[in-house]
Amino acid sequence: MNPFVLGAVVVLGLAVAVLAVVLVVRDVAVRHSDLLFGLIALLELALLVQLVTGSVALAGTERDVEGVTFVAYLFTNLLALPIGAFWALADKTRVGGAVVLVTVLTVLALQLRLVSIWAGA
Repeated sequence: MNPFVLGAVVVLGLAVAVLAVVLVVRDVAVRHSDLLFGLIALLELALLVQLVTGSVALAGTERDVEGVTFVAYLFTNLLALPIGAFWALADKTRVGGAVVLVTVLTVLALQLRLVSIWAGA
């Protein structure tokens, strides 16, 4: 697994989380934040790159990695963020920011699990 892509996902995820908290505290609907959706798009792009590089790394490794579980986590990461973003867009209150926050925290938790699966744990 590529540590640079992992770092990009974590940094972008934390940036989205901080911005979501700011929106919730300021009681602003997420549909008014172009910056939030720009960061979400960058994070989604990083997750797509992670899916490709992780799959290639899995195919070329001699490690004892549970391949199906690893790829399932990669796909779950890729799908969770758009679902949360669309759900947040549908909400007209500050709850949308909380949905984005929970979604991005889920993505970050899945990243921790990906690292442990890659390590063979």
